[in-house]
Amino acid sequence: MKIRLIRNATLWLEYGGRCILVDPMLSGAGANPPIPNTANDRRNPLVPLPVPAEDLLKPDLVLITHLHPDHWDAEAAGRLPKGTPILCQPGDAEPLADQGFTDVSPVEEETAWRGLLIARTSGRHGTGDIGAAMGPVSGFVLRAEGEPAVYIAGDTIYCAEVAEALERHQPAVTIVNAGGAVFKAGDPITMTADDVVAVCRKALQTRVIAVHMEAINHCLLTREDLRARLEQEGLSERTDVPADGQWLEESGAASN
Repeated sequence: MKIRLIRNATLWLEYGGRCILVDPMLSGAGANPPIPNTANDRRNPLVPLPVPAEDLLKPDLVLITHLHPDHWDAEAAGRLPKGTPILCQPGDAEPLADQGFTDVSPVEEETAWRGLLIARTSGRHGTGDIGAAMGPVSGFVLRAEGEPAVYIAGDTIYCAEVAEALERHQPAVTIVNAGGAVFKAGDPITMTADDVVAVCRKALQTRVIAVHMEAINHCLLTREDLRARLEQEGLSERTDVPADGQWLEESGAASN
């Protein structure tokens, strides 16, 4: 299995003989306004794509955890071929179909797709009223013959749903959306350094890859600070905090 962080939560996976694009945000740097009610007014995305968008337009499958614009933007909706297979959470299929996509399938619990077994997981995109306002979010666990099980947690803080997914699926690789995204008031809505450490402590068998940093104006946790915290906790050898465009190759334990 090979994983490439494109930018933010956008990933390119070569897995089970398939090329999978996760949460595509393809806009150029500064194309979109800042997330409102946050600590700065920098326009999004903060950084350019590390590869030409054209290189990302022919995946075998697109996985979308939710439809917030830093995970599915107008550029992706406009440029991906309308027949591209898409798997998403229940409730998101209709808006995607309304955008002209003709091969959209919501994952209720688990689905098989061209040699892959894909289970959907839940999470909490924040706490209290803010978490409720952010709406439902999902993650996905991928399995394929000869490949390690991969848990893409999506936009969630560390919570009971994440702990349950780690226990149930026993992933060899877990990809978490860090960045500690936060508004001017309220708790973070994506994982903080504490949350990433909690994932590592909860699932000793998993290698943790932290993404979703330094690309959107309300994501305040930097890669440097997260790496320092993981080193302090003695977790550097079990974790990766990749740069935009960086490839990672993971062998891990193959799925059963």
